[in-house]
Amino acid sequence: MDDDMDLAAAKRNVITPGEDLDAFSLDDLAERREILLGEIARIDTITEKKKAGRSAADAVFKI
Repeated sequence: MDDDMDLAAAKRNVITPGEDLDAFSLDDLAERREILLGEIARIDTITEKKKAGRSAADAVFKI
């Protein structure tokens, strides 16, 4: 039974771009929004790290 609950929770966190959102409650929509904002923050963090690495590499090879 716990496996079914874990699977249901995991499915709630799967977000498909373009998915029909009409069936979602306001609470569900708010939860999805928070998940997406967290993912955007994570992407921004990794992007900044990669940019810093690229800048450092460019500085090393710029003669």
